[in-house]
Amino acid sequence: MKLNDIRPAKGSVKNSKRRGCGTGSGHGGTSTRGHKGQKSRAGSGAKVPAWFEGGQMPLQRRLPKRGFTPLKRRIYQLVDISTLVKISGAKEIDPAYLAKKGLIKNTRKPVKILGKGELKNALTVKASAFSEGARKSIEAAGGKAEVAV
Repeated sequence: MKLNDIRPAKGSVKNSKRRGCGTGSGHGGTSTRGHKGQKSRAGSGAKVPAWFEGGQMPLQRRLPKRGFTPLKRRIYQLVDISTLVKISGAKEIDPAYLAKKGLIKNTRKPVKILGKGELKNALTVKASAFSEGARKSIEAAGGKAEVAV
């Protein structure tokens, strides 16, 4: 065994660059950090955030603030009546059934039924909200539109 035969153990994630180990390593002197400047220094002062622009006014402060998000906005998961017609194998449709069929992603978020499409058989549909057209279409087919909170 010779010094030039020494290798890290198989499967090791050891870095092959031996920084700061003298001029013979090829990474001595400045330890691959270049000369001077903030990023060449040791310690926490050398860590520069990705958004730092060298003292220039940062982009997120240069751009104006626009709009706002209302705190009480309810974001509904939307389901059309035309999709209810395609999956209607049950007499009662609720958010759990819709999630099982893959029409909504989350049973805890509110569901709104929209009136696009024509319903032919009587269904009991439970949802957080209904559009006016959806409610009329369900009741015209002999079903019930129940608001489940």
